[in-house]
Amino acid sequence: MEKKKIDFLKFIRKKDKKIALVLGGGGPKGLAHIGVIKVLLGAGIRFDLIIGTSIGALIGGAYSVSGSIDKVEEIATSTDAKTVLSMLFDPSIRMGLIKGEKIRKFILEKIGNPEIETLNPKFLAVATDLNSGNPVVFSEGNLVDAVRASISIPFVFQPVKFGNTLLADGGLSQNVPVDIARKKGADFVIAVNLSSKLSESFYGLSRTPAGLYRIANESINILSYNLSKLNCKDADVVITPKVYDVGWDSFWKPAGVIRRGEKAAQELLDEILEKLKS
Repeated sequence: MEKKKIDFLKFIRKKDKKIALVLGGGGPKGLAHIGVIKVLLGAGIRFDLIIGTSIGALIGGAYSVSGSIDKVEEIATSTDAKTVLSMLFDPSIRMGLIKGEKIRKFILEKIGNPEIETLNPKFLAVATDLNSGNPVVFSEGNLVDAVRASISIPFVFQPVKFGNTLLADGGLSQNVPVDIARKKGADFVIAVNLSSKLSESFYGLSRTPAGLYRIANESINILSYNLSKLNCKDADVVITPKVYDVGWDSFWKPAGVIRRGEKAAQELLDEILEKLKS
């Protein structure tokens, strides 16, 4: 198996294909990105470019900085409920329920704050301009500001001031930014779509007091599902971890979500390797 990996790597270098990994948004579902990256790296696949939206920007940025997916997994698995909840207890009354300063500090402490243009593999983070609705791609500048902008879920986090505009979550414009990878010259795009399946039926719950929240939440999920499907149409391979039922509590018990990412990537690994050779 090891010889096959070595031969495969030589083949890819000879062909000089530019491989991009595109990590979609999806809140706690994005912990599956860790499992996906573990499997791809284990198969000898290396990325020339990583592009992330929202949680995909956080995981992709952390990997690009550390160069070790094991280190990223260690950060995820060592983060307990108290830490997560304390970060979320950062109340605001302006344009979002949470200021986001505590999360910014957490990213700074755990990952650091290098200039994006210095990272290897090359890394890009995607946010959305609230004035125009267009995606904003961070290809330079400090990492923490880029990730903080990319994860700015509307109503939850305050948007980030950037020049004369405000930036919010990249999932509003490019939830799985395959198109951006192509524009940056990627020859082969592996996309990870966390919104490939809608929740199970909740019709019975629609008559309960929680029904209003469920309907609002599912409406957002449907928008994300349709946008993600459109975003992924030009990818060479789309990995779709089964994470539709993952909740926010997974941030302090991530192991199961990471395993789902591993399983989804493993199921498509042979297809990825064959397509890379074709």
